[in-house]
Amino acid sequence: MTAARALRGGAEPPRACVLHPVLARPPAVRRGSEPAREPESRLAEAISLARAIDLEVALAEVVPLQKPRPATLFGSGRVDAIAEAVATHALGLVVVDGTLTPVQQRNLERAWHCKVIDRTALILEIFAARARTREGRLQVELAALRYQRSRLVRSWTHLERQRGGLGFVGGPGETQIEADRRQIRTRIDRLERALDGVRRTRGLHRAARQRVPYPVVALVGYTNAGKSTLFNRLTGAGAAARDQLFATLDPTMRGLELPSGLRVILSDTVGFVSDLPHDLVAAFRATLEEVVAADLVVHVRDYAHPASAEQRADVMQVLGELGLEDRLQTGVVEVLNKLDLLDPRQRACLEQGDGEGSGTRVNGHPSVAASALTGAGLDLVLEAIDARLTAARRIVEVRVPYADGATLAWLYRHGEVLDRADDGGKALLRVGLSPADAGRLERRPGISIAAC
Repeated sequence: MTAARALRGGAEPPRACVLHPVLARPPAVRRGSEPAREPESRLAEAISLARAIDLEVALAEVVPLQKPRPATLFGSGRVDAIAEAVATHALGLVVVDGTLTPVQQRNLERAWHCKVIDRTALILEIFAARARTREGRLQVELAALRYQRSRLVRSWTHLERQRGGLGFVGGPGETQIEADRRQIRTRIDRLERALDGVRRTRGLHRAARQRVPYPVVALVGYTNAGKSTLFNRLTGAGAAARDQLFATLDPTMRGLELPSGLRVILSDTVGFVSDLPHDLVAAFRATLEEVVAADLVVHVRDYAHPASAEQRADVMQVLGELGLEDRLQTGVVEVLNKLDLLDPRQRACLEQGDGEGSGTRVNGHPSVAASALTGAGLDLVLEAIDARLTAARRIVEVRVPYADGATLAWLYRHGEVLDRADDGGKALLRVGLSPADAGRLERRPGISIAAC
């Protein structure tokens, strides 16, 4: 059964209309800020979001607005025209690629005689259909409850969850507003307590990884940029990788050996999207903390996408909201993915650059041109990650007597033991250490150190 059918208890997915409202006179773009994305590009993304839950998009349109109307967002003439189109095409759902107030949603449903949802509800519906782990489902439900708390639309069903998904696309439910509000508040409190437990558990796992210790490399990027395909290519994992928005919601981690022999943990994370709902970012903070705690962030970009620069700005904005402003200039490697989709001239420009890794530098970040699908450039991706992680590390050879168990334990706890051999009552180890830890080791009595 498809996700959209599950949302409606097995019924066929409704025919849908996707509208992207845009101000006819947009506000002036401030100097130094990223250019606004073209309305047609935003509409195409909204169509892809709708199709991600198997909606049949029968009609799509960019709708110019002279001035947003408090009651209906659109002007009365445009509301009437859309109502006629909804009736003509027998549409059961209208997706407005923007933010609707509860009043606007209610009035538009009355005018168009069909279900109306906004961009936030659509994204939440997708997340609800894709979440697989208990943690993912808790995070999505918390975001949905925070969203519904301010509107309590007719689809609310006292948390009985008789249909799949979140019910934004479904039919009418209970309308006992006060009872719903009370149940929502109670359920939110329970979910927040459960996610606090998830956050503590993740913290313990991170602490355990730091004791190993393996550096953590987090893959981030716009949705459908190819993160999971790259993750599978590098690690040989079987993470879900589809040409589909938000194919990955639940984070996956695998071990990876870099060319220098350094072992790292590679983490595949949820994709970002423009205008990502703040409630969703807040609910997924337990997952996104893996990005915050990572030793290195690898930003995977769909470099063949017409709006690649705008997508990059959206990702950087979310990373900034997570508190990574200081690391955005020094702790990020960009992978310019989907090299196979570029024309020969674009590929030549990338491959003839003079920066780190592939020889390319974009927006001040070391960048690597690659194709996760074909495998082209993946050796350069590994080299760029390796160069960033090992730039400040010292590789030393250490002779430690077997009797000095404290020093051996210290080396395994604070360094990366790359090799070990036994030699006449002593252990000969090749270890990667930070400069500070290497200095501490040199001050230990009876320890012989040599640079490799």
